[in-house]
Amino acid sequence: MFFRKNKREIGIDYDNLPVHIGVIMDGNGRWAKKRGLPRSAGHQAGADTLKKIVTECNKMGIKYITVYAFSTENWKRPKDEVDFLMNLLYNYLKDAEKTLAGENVVIRAIGSREELSEKIRQQIRKTEEFTKNNTGIVMNIALNYGSREEITNAVKIIAEKAVKGECRPEDITPEMISEKLYTGGQPDPDLIIRTSHELRLSNFMMWQASYSELYFTKTLWPDFSMRDLHAAVMEYQRRNRRFGGV
Repeated sequence: MFFRKNKREIGIDYDNLPVHIGVIMDGNGRWAKKRGLPRSAGHQAGADTLKKIVTECNKMGIKYITVYAFSTENWKRPKDEVDFLMNLLYNYLKDAEKTLAGENVVIRAIGSREELSEKIRQQIRKTEEFTKNNTGIVMNIALNYGSREEITNAVKIIAEKAVKGECRPEDITPEMISEKLYTGGQPDPDLIIRTSHELRLSNFMMWQASYSELYFTKTLWPDFSMRDLHAAVMEYQRRNRRFGGV
């Protein structure tokens, strides 16, 4: 049972919050199917849940959240579903200027933009510019994102530097690779949450997740509540993070 006390959840150690949370938002389609609704209704409900969870993370004092919105593999879905998702993401970014921006959220899109429409690319630039001076939580929207593609892109950037004589093989370090990822300059996620009880990362932040705590829940994403978020954070705080040490 959770109770509010001075806007803080009893049971959460606010001196030991995850700095960065990753979220694999899974289960929209199953949520809709259980209710006899089209998959699009599940995606819309999931978008509504996302606003609530990001807002709560910001209020709690979490600094970064990266959400898996559309993977490089999602293009394989039926065209009508992909078209709906693209339109939903466009509207989400546009609406964020009024809603999440008002909550002091910094919004960034990570992933390859080449396959996205010019309409969406323009809205990404506009939303990022509009929110860049906010001082609250940084929200990374992983859009047309795949971790293997991300790592490959980072390696290509470093290879180009090597060809130009700007670095030697012995200069390449894990830190250099991290800086060339889409999340360069940000801490790796401390906690990765996946909903709908799928037990895998599905090409999400595989480099950054080396020492992330993984939290899996049967809850479908549209049903994921602030209570579920608090439960995940408290589970994270019960774990002993040793980073390979004793």
